[in-house]
Amino acid sequence: MNIRLNSTGLAHHFVTRFAAISAALAMLLAAAPAMAHHPFGRQAPQTIFEGFVSGIGHPVLGLDHLAFVIAVGLLAAVLRRGVLLPIVFLLAALVGTSLHLAGLNLPAPEFVIAGSVVLFGGLAASEQSLKSLNSPLSMLWVITLTSFAGLFHGYAYGESIIGAEPTPLVAYLVGFTLVQGAIASAAYQLAHQALSPRHHTDQKGTAQRLDNSAGPVSVRYAGFAILGAGIACLGQLLV
Repeated sequence: MNIRLNSTGLAHHFVTRFAAISAALAMLLAAAPAMAHHPFGRQAPQTIFEGFVSGIGHPVLGLDHLAFVIAVGLLAAVLRRGVLLPIVFLLAALVGTSLHLAGLNLPAPEFVIAGSVVLFGGLAASEQSLKSLNSPLSMLWVITLTSFAGLFHGYAYGESIIGAEPTPLVAYLVGFTLVQGAIASAAYQLAHQALSPRHHTDQKGTAQRLDNSAGPVSVRYAGFAILGAGIACLGQLLV
């Protein structure tokens, strides 16, 4: 039982730490020039290794992508059928990349991406929205928004793979899909652990439920940090 209490406390700690780190990254993003989202610069990857590493690096080096994927993981832990969100996002991102490779254009992708970070960060930060999003209709809207955002995030990923041969291209798709799935899963696990009920067994062997109000608060803190990162991204685009 002590192990459970400790793991829950660690989840609170890590979610809160993530909020602080995200806020720091948001300030760095606002103060510094835009970083290239690609480990190999603007050059298309030439090998399987370069394609895979580039696919892993793009969602991690881009704060807008990273923050959104984490937000998806947080919402997945909060919503009743939230596990659908990462799946929908990953599939939509693959479709978005395919649209870019096919030569189709999506309007103002960077603004839509930054706006999606603001929106999903705001959803995770708002106590009222988290309570109201579990209705079937609201969940449908969230899934629709997730798929819409996924198209634009995937479209942006496609920029760094244009002109690549099929083999590194497939490796790139595998790389960014795996890393996004891992990030969303990690955020989901931390948030789920933080939100899980806490129990304590007294000397008589009776299990007592403990106050877990810090769990939702820590998830909301992370949401506020993501919201701040999105605002920083929008501000950078407008400067």
